Amino acid sequence: MAVIYNNLDLTLFASSIALPGTTPLKPGLIRVTNGGAAIEVEVWSVPVAGYGHFVSNIPAPLGIGTVSLEDGSSVQGFLCEAAAVTGAHDITGLGSWRSFLSRN
Repeated sequence: MAVIYNNLDLTLFASSIALPGTTPLKPGLIRVTNGGAAIEVEVWSVPVAGYGHFVSNIPAPLGIGTVSLEDGSSVQGFLCEAAAVTGAHDITGLGSWRSFLSRN
């Protein structure tokens, strides 16, 4: 089983953004060394047999990378290319994508 967000958990040292011009709206997670916060994420189990197909359909500027969780474990999860930060709305202070969506 590959793991992609399902249980609610917290990342360490991340900034969260709302990507501009995407339909539907999409979040981006960027690993930072300063100025980030714990961001609530969902951890899902994805069958290894379907993982490659799933990843091949992820549109830029999103991608898959390693996300460090507050408990010290790491999972594969959605990250965002640094270039996508330009024009994006920083939603780190809201603590989660769900909080952002509930306000929009």
